[in-house]
Amino acid sequence: MEATLLLLFLLISGFTLWLRQLNLRHLRRHGDRVPEGFAGTVSQETLARSTAYTLETSRLGLWESLFDDALVLLFLFAGLLPIYDRFIAGLTDSFILQGVLFFLLLTWVQTILEIPFSLYSSFRVEARHGFNTMTPRLWLTDLLTSQAIGSVLLVLMVGVAFWLIHWSPQHWWLWVWGFAALVSLFLMFISPYVIEPLFNRFEPVTEEGLKDEIAAMMARAGLTVGRVVQMDASRRSSHSNAYFTGIGKVKRIVLFDTLLRQMSHPEIVAVLAHEIGHWKLGHILRRLLLAELLALAGSWLAFQAVQWPGLPGLLGMEGGSLAARLVVAGFVGSLLMFPLTPLGAWISRRHERQADDFACRITGKPEALATALVKLSAENLANLHPHPFYAAFYYSHPPVVERVRLLRSRSTAGEGG
Repeated sequence: MEATLLLLFLLISGFTLWLRQLNLRHLRRHGDRVPEGFAGTVSQETLARSTAYTLETSRLGLWESLFDDALVLLFLFAGLLPIYDRFIAGLTDSFILQGVLFFLLLTWVQTILEIPFSLYSSFRVEARHGFNTMTPRLWLTDLLTSQAIGSVLLVLMVGVAFWLIHWSPQHWWLWVWGFAALVSLFLMFISPYVIEPLFNRFEPVTEEGLKDEIAAMMARAGLTVGRVVQMDASRRSSHSNAYFTGIGKVKRIVLFDTLLRQMSHPEIVAVLAHEIGHWKLGHILRRLLLAELLALAGSWLAFQAVQWPGLPGLLGMEGGSLAARLVVAGFVGSLLMFPLTPLGAWISRRHERQADDFACRITGKPEALATALVKLSAENLANLHPHPFYAAFYYSHPPVVERVRLLRSRSTAGEGG
């Protein structure tokens, strides 16, 4: 069975590698063509920079992926997992502390091993293409802060989970899922006001005239303007974006300061209307419910798997702690779930199209959203020529050329809604 799992892992890794190469070959073949509707904003020079940026980030991603695959092979198939499991067992006799140390030290090692890729990405690739504005000191501060927050949360989550397992051996899967769900909701409540401000400064949108336009649009959507803020994203990068954060009364939409500088007021309002669309159409709630249902199913399956005596033998182990068994179960689960990747991407793309439709209806200006997407693509050096199969398998958003074409067709047809 170990050989079967190894073969399955190698097949999946090979398939993802083939998809990457397919996408890059498609870009090299068509990357010198400015798509219809992008002329005037995306020049041949910008297109060349976009192609170079995509190729370089993809190459780095490829090497990082190969490195990660090598680590998986060493840890799971070369005998490192049982050695690490015995090492943790030798540190303490406490069931709960063993579980905490097992996952905490593993996370720290993974973070350390990923540092060279992060440094190269920020200070070579992003800097070479004019995006990085982060200082080494800020990079280190971000790393230490995120690692500290992550470690505290991991100790809390794993510690309580292993206590629940010890307390209720036959029903822990339900208790652990419930606890994790409550913590996730709590973090969504506190993140906008406790965690995110540790990394960025947030303030109300202050640009003259823009606030009134946002207020008018949000009034049509039945929302209040106080839930739209701008973030000092330019401290770290010149990339531009917008995102939704929080839940319930603390939910809000964040606009990058770079986006505010790059776009006209109608374009900013259109981007904001798209984000509001996710909110008003219930996408956030549906994704949350789906995630929790999958987590519940995963928790039950993990409970069943770790009780099976043959589980460690799937990777050639004679036995193992609960933590090691959970790692084996998680690895097998990830292989089995891989074919569902395009389904999740398709659902996300469907939501993005619906949010585009909502923005057109609420603003009555499809052209404003179209030009905003064109500018975002140009400013972020986005790949305008992804391979259709690669996009269908991985893309959470429809390819931007497709989105712009649809928006422009609505504008030509005189559709404001």
